[in-house]
Amino acid sequence: MAEFQAALASARRVFDLLDAPLEAPDAPDALNMKECDGSVRFENVSFAYSPETKLLDNINLTAHSGERIAIVGPTGCGKTTLINLLMRFYDPDSGHIVVSGVDTANITRDSLRSMFGMVLQDTWVFSGTVRDNIAYGRRGATNEQVVAAAKAAHAHSFIRRLPDGYDTFISEDGANLSEGQKQLLSIARVMLVDPPMLILDEATSSIDTRTELRIQRAFDEMMRGRTCFIVAHRLSTIREADRIIVIRDGQIVETGRHDELLAQDGFYKKLYVAQYAPLQ
Repeated sequence: MAEFQAALASARRVFDLLDAPLEAPDAPDALNMKECDGSVRFENVSFAYSPETKLLDNINLTAHSGERIAIVGPTGCGKTTLINLLMRFYDPDSGHIVVSGVDTANITRDSLRSMFGMVLQDTWVFSGTVRDNIAYGRRGATNEQVVAAAKAAHAHSFIRRLPDGYDTFISEDGANLSEGQKQLLSIARVMLVDPPMLILDEATSSIDTRTELRIQRAFDEMMRGRTCFIVAHRLSTIREADRIIVIRDGQIVETGRHDELLAQDGFYKKLYVAQYAPLQ
Protein backbone atom coordinates (compact mmCIF):
# COMPACT_ATOMS: atom_id res chain seq x y z
CA MET A 1 0.00 0.00 0.00
CA ALA A 2 2.82 2.39 0.88
CA GLU A 3 4.51 1.66 -2.48
CA PHE A 4 1.25 2.34 -4.31
CA GLN A 5 0.80 5.69 -2.54
CA ALA A 6 4.38 6.68 -3.36
CA ALA A 7 3.84 5.75 -7.02
CA LEU A 8 0.59 7.72 -7.08
CA ALA A 9 2.31 10.79 -5.65
CA SER A 10 5.05 10.51 -8.27
CA ALA A 11 2.46 10.19 -11.03
CA ARG A 12 0.70 13.31 -9.80
CA ARG A 13 3.96 15.27 -9.95
CA VAL A 14 4.54 14.05 -13.51
CA PHE A 15 1.06 15.14 -14.60
CA ASP A 16 1.47 18.49 -12.82
CA LEU A 17 4.64 19.02 -14.86
CA LEU A 18 2.90 18.06 -18.10
CA ASP A 19 0.01 20.40 -17.29
CA ALA A 20 2.29 23.34 -16.44
CA PRO A 21 1.77 26.26 -18.84
CA LEU A 22 4.43 26.89 -21.46
CA GLU A 23 6.31 30.17 -21.42
CA ALA A 24 4.36 32.92 -23.12
CA PRO A 25 5.96 34.03 -26.38
CA ASP A 26 8.06 37.18 -26.36
CA ALA A 27 6.25 40.35 -27.41
CA PRO A 28 6.75 41.19 -31.11
CA ASP A 29 8.56 44.40 -30.16
CA ALA A 30 10.61 42.87 -27.32
CA LEU A 31 14.21 44.08 -27.12
CA ASN A 32 16.93 41.69 -28.25
CA MET A 33 19.45 42.81 -25.63
CA LYS A 34 23.03 42.80 -26.91
CA GLU A 35 24.75 44.47 -23.95
CA CYS A 36 23.93 45.81 -20.53
CA ASP A 37 25.56 47.85 -17.79
CA GLY A 38 24.98 45.25 -15.07
CA SER A 39 22.44 47.24 -13.06
CA VAL A 40 19.32 45.48 -11.72
CA ARG A 41 16.24 46.75 -9.87
CA PHE A 42 13.40 44.85 -8.23
CA GLU A 43 10.48 47.25 -7.82
CA ASN A 44 7.66 46.10 -5.50
CA VAL A 45 7.93 42.53 -6.81
CA SER A 46 5.54 39.88 -5.50
CA PHE A 47 5.13 36.31 -6.71
CA ALA A 48 3.33 33.09 -5.84
CA TYR A 49 3.36 29.71 -7.56
CA SER A 50 -0.17 29.20 -6.26
CA PRO A 51 -2.65 31.82 -4.97
CA GLU A 52 -2.63 30.50 -1.41
CA THR A 53 1.16 30.62 -0.99
CA LYS A 54 2.95 33.92 -1.65
CA LEU A 55 6.68 33.24 -1.94
CA LEU A 56 7.92 36.79 -2.48
CA ASP A 57 6.17 39.82 -1.06
CA ASN A 58 6.91 43.40 -2.16
CA ILE A 59 10.62 42.94 -2.88
CA ASN A 60 12.59 46.14 -3.48
CA LEU A 61 16.26 45.77 -4.34
CA THR A 62 18.81 47.70 -6.40
CA ALA A 63 22.06 46.08 -7.54
CA HIS A 64 24.65 48.45 -8.95
CA SER A 65 27.01 47.53 -11.76
CA GLY A 66 29.82 45.34 -10.44
CA GLU A 67 28.22 44.86 -7.02
CA ARG A 68 28.55 41.52 -5.27
CA ILE A 69 25.30 40.62 -3.48
CA ALA A 70 24.98 37.59 -1.20
CA ILE A 71 21.46 36.25 -0.68
CA VAL A 72 20.98 34.38 2.59
CA GLY A 73 18.05 32.96 4.49
CA PRO A 74 16.54 29.70 5.72
CA THR A 75 15.44 26.95 3.35
CA GLY A 76 12.23 27.85 1.51
CA CYS A 77 12.44 31.59 2.20
CA GLY A 78 12.39 32.58 -1.50
CA LYS A 79 16.09 32.78 -2.49
CA THR A 80 15.73 30.49 -5.52
CA THR A 81 12.44 32.12 -6.53
CA LEU A 82 14.20 35.50 -6.65
CA ILE A 83 16.74 34.05 -9.10
CA ASN A 84 14.02 32.38 -11.19
CA LEU A 85 12.26 35.73 -11.61
CA LEU A 86 15.49 37.49 -12.51
CA MET A 87 16.07 34.97 -15.32
CA ARG A 88 12.40 35.19 -16.42
CA PHE A 89 11.70 31.54 -15.81
CA TYR A 90 8.61 33.15 -14.29
CA ASP A 91 7.23 36.68 -14.43
CA PRO A 92 6.21 38.61 -11.28
CA ASP A 93 2.56 38.67 -10.28
CA SER A 94 3.05 42.37 -9.54
CA GLY A 95 5.88 44.86 -9.71
CA HIS A 96 8.76 45.12 -12.16
CA ILE A 97 12.30 43.83 -12.62
CA VAL A 98 14.53 46.24 -14.53
CA VAL A 99 17.88 45.27 -16.08
CA SER A 100 20.10 48.01 -17.50
CA GLY A 101 17.14 50.39 -17.43
CA VAL A 102 14.75 48.07 -19.32
CA ASP A 103 11.81 46.16 -17.82
CA THR A 104 12.59 42.46 -18.27
CA ALA A 105 9.03 41.93 -19.52
CA ASN A 106 10.13 43.92 -22.59
CA ILE A 107 13.32 41.90 -23.22
CA THR A 108 13.41 38.62 -25.13
CA ARG A 109 14.02 35.74 -22.75
CA ASP A 110 16.95 34.33 -24.70
CA SER A 111 18.80 37.64 -24.88
CA LEU A 112 18.11 38.41 -21.20
CA ARG A 113 19.45 35.02 -20.12
CA SER A 114 22.54 35.48 -22.28
CA MET A 115 23.48 38.41 -20.04
CA PHE A 116 23.96 36.02 -17.11
CA GLY A 117 26.45 33.29 -16.38
CA MET A 118 25.21 30.64 -13.99
CA VAL A 119 27.07 28.21 -11.75
CA LEU A 120 24.65 26.09 -9.75
CA GLN A 121 24.96 23.53 -6.98
CA ASP A 122 23.96 20.75 -9.35
CA THR A 123 26.69 21.13 -11.94
CA TRP A 124 25.82 20.07 -15.47
CA VAL A 125 28.16 18.34 -17.88
CA PHE A 126 27.29 16.26 -20.93
CA SER A 127 28.78 13.28 -22.73
CA GLY A 128 31.60 14.69 -24.82
CA THR A 129 35.14 15.91 -24.45
CA VAL A 130 36.32 18.29 -21.78
CA ARG A 131 36.93 20.83 -24.55
CA ASP A 132 33.36 20.52 -25.84
CA ASN A 133 31.95 20.97 -22.34
CA ILE A 134 33.88 24.19 -21.77
CA ALA A 135 33.11 25.55 -25.25
CA TYR A 136 29.37 24.96 -24.85
CA GLY A 137 27.54 28.28 -25.17
CA ARG A 138 30.18 30.06 -27.25
CA ARG A 139 29.95 28.86 -30.80
CA GLY A 140 33.24 28.85 -32.65
CA ALA A 141 35.47 29.20 -29.59
CA THR A 142 39.09 28.47 -30.44
CA ASN A 143 41.28 26.01 -28.58
CA GLU A 144 43.33 28.93 -27.25
CA GLN A 145 40.19 30.57 -25.84
CA VAL A 146 39.08 27.30 -24.21
CA VAL A 147 42.48 26.82 -22.56
CA ALA A 148 42.58 30.45 -21.41
CA ALA A 149 39.14 30.04 -19.79
CA ALA A 150 40.26 26.84 -18.07
CA LYS A 151 43.37 28.58 -16.73
CA ALA A 152 41.28 31.49 -15.43
CA ALA A 153 39.00 28.96 -13.71
CA HIS A 154 41.98 27.13 -12.14
CA ALA A 155 40.91 24.00 -14.04
CA HIS A 156 43.87 23.70 -16.42
CA SER A 157 46.12 21.76 -14.04
CA PHE A 158 43.63 18.97 -13.35
CA ILE A 159 42.62 18.79 -17.03
CA ARG A 160 46.24 18.24 -18.07
CA ARG A 161 46.40 15.26 -15.69
CA LEU A 162 43.39 13.55 -17.30
CA PRO A 163 44.21 10.62 -19.63
CA ASP A 164 43.71 12.65 -22.82
CA GLY A 165 43.79 16.18 -21.46
CA TYR A 166 41.20 18.40 -23.12
CA ASP A 167 40.23 15.49 -25.40
CA THR A 168 39.27 13.28 -22.44
CA PHE A 169 35.74 11.98 -22.95
CA ILE A 170 33.36 12.75 -20.09
CA SER A 171 30.90 9.95 -19.39
CA GLU A 172 27.17 10.41 -18.84
CA ASP A 173 26.53 12.89 -15.98
CA GLY A 174 30.27 13.29 -15.48
CA ALA A 175 30.63 10.02 -13.59
CA ASN A 176 34.39 9.98 -14.24
CA LEU A 177 34.89 13.43 -12.66
CA SER A 178 34.71 14.53 -9.04
CA GLU A 179 32.15 17.10 -7.91
CA GLY A 180 34.91 19.66 -7.52
CA GLN A 181 36.21 19.04 -11.04
CA LYS A 182 32.72 19.47 -12.47
CA GLN A 183 32.40 22.76 -10.58
CA LEU A 184 35.65 23.99 -12.10
CA LEU A 185 34.49 23.05 -15.62
CA SER A 186 31.25 24.96 -15.03
CA ILE A 187 33.24 28.01 -13.97
CA ALA A 188 35.50 27.69 -17.03
CA ARG A 189 32.40 27.57 -19.25
CA VAL A 190 31.17 30.86 -17.77
CA MET A 191 34.62 32.45 -18.07
CA LEU A 192 34.63 31.63 -21.78
CA VAL A 193 31.20 33.20 -22.37
CA ASP A 194 32.26 36.30 -20.37
CA PRO A 195 28.80 37.59 -19.33
CA PRO A 196 28.29 40.95 -17.58
CA MET A 197 26.32 39.39 -14.69
CA LEU A 198 26.58 36.21 -12.65
CA ILE A 199 24.26 33.98 -10.66
CA LEU A 200 26.06 31.61 -8.31
CA ASP A 201 24.45 28.97 -6.13
CA GLU A 202 27.31 27.74 -4.01
CA ALA A 203 27.68 24.00 -3.55
CA THR A 204 27.07 22.62 -0.08
CA SER A 205 28.50 19.18 -0.88
CA SER A 206 31.75 18.10 0.72
CA ILE A 207 34.81 18.86 -1.45
CA ASP A 208 38.42 18.21 -0.54
CA THR A 209 40.33 21.19 0.83
CA ARG A 210 42.68 21.62 -2.14
CA THR A 211 39.82 21.66 -4.67
CA GLU A 212 37.81 23.94 -2.38
CA LEU A 213 40.63 26.49 -2.50
CA ARG A 214 40.81 26.25 -6.30
CA ILE A 215 37.06 26.79 -6.57
CA GLN A 216 37.20 29.80 -4.25
CA ARG A 217 40.03 31.37 -6.29
CA ALA A 218 38.09 30.66 -9.49
CA PHE A 219 34.96 32.28 -8.05
CA ASP A 220 36.96 35.35 -7.03
CA GLU A 221 38.44 35.64 -10.52
CA MET A 222 35.06 35.18 -12.18
CA MET A 223 33.25 37.73 -10.00
CA ARG A 224 35.76 40.52 -10.51
CA GLY A 225 34.07 43.50 -12.20
CA ARG A 226 30.73 41.72 -12.66
CA THR A 227 27.37 42.16 -10.97
CA CYS A 228 26.90 39.00 -8.90
CA PHE A 229 23.92 37.43 -7.17
CA ILE A 230 25.14 34.67 -4.89
CA VAL A 231 22.95 32.21 -3.03
CA ALA A 232 25.66 31.98 -0.42
CA HIS A 233 26.61 29.11 1.85
CA ARG A 234 30.33 29.72 2.44
CA LEU A 235 31.10 32.11 5.27
CA SER A 236 34.05 33.54 3.29
CA THR A 237 31.72 34.52 0.43
CA ILE A 238 29.25 36.15 2.79
CA ARG A 239 31.96 38.16 4.53
CA GLU A 240 33.39 39.45 1.25
CA ALA A 241 30.05 40.46 -0.30
CA ASP A 242 29.47 44.15 -0.94
CA ARG A 243 25.98 43.67 0.46
CA ILE A 244 24.06 40.86 2.13
CA ILE A 245 20.33 40.49 1.49
CA VAL A 246 18.55 38.57 4.25
CA ILE A 247 15.26 36.97 3.20
CA ARG A 248 12.71 35.58 5.61
CA ASP A 249 9.24 34.33 4.64
CA GLY A 250 9.47 35.96 1.21
CA GLN A 251 10.50 39.40 2.43
CA ILE A 252 13.80 41.23 2.67
CA VAL A 253 14.16 41.77 6.41
CA GLU A 254 17.76 43.05 6.62
CA THR A 255 20.47 44.38 4.32
CA GLY A 256 24.06 45.38 4.95
CA ARG A 257 27.58 44.05 5.25
CA HIS A 258 28.52 41.16 7.50
CA ASP A 259 29.82 43.18 10.45
CA GLU A 260 26.95 45.67 10.23
CA LEU A 261 24.33 42.93 10.35
CA LEU A 262 26.00 41.16 13.26
CA ALA A 263 25.99 44.45 15.18
CA GLN A 264 22.22 44.82 14.59
CA ASP A 265 21.64 41.64 16.62
CA GLY A 266 18.72 40.66 14.37
CA PHE A 267 17.69 37.69 12.25
CA TYR A 268 21.00 37.55 10.37
CA LYS A 269 22.89 37.15 13.62
CA LYS A 270 20.60 34.27 14.60
CA LEU A 271 21.34 32.57 11.27
CA TYR A 272 25.05 33.21 11.69
CA VAL A 273 25.18 31.83 15.23
CA ALA A 274 23.19 28.73 14.23
CA GLN A 275 25.09 27.93 11.01
CA TYR A 276 28.57 29.41 11.16
CA ALA A 277 29.69 30.35 14.66
CA PRO A 278 30.11 26.68 15.76
CA LEU A 279 32.51 26.14 12.82
CA GLN A 280 34.93 28.88 13.87
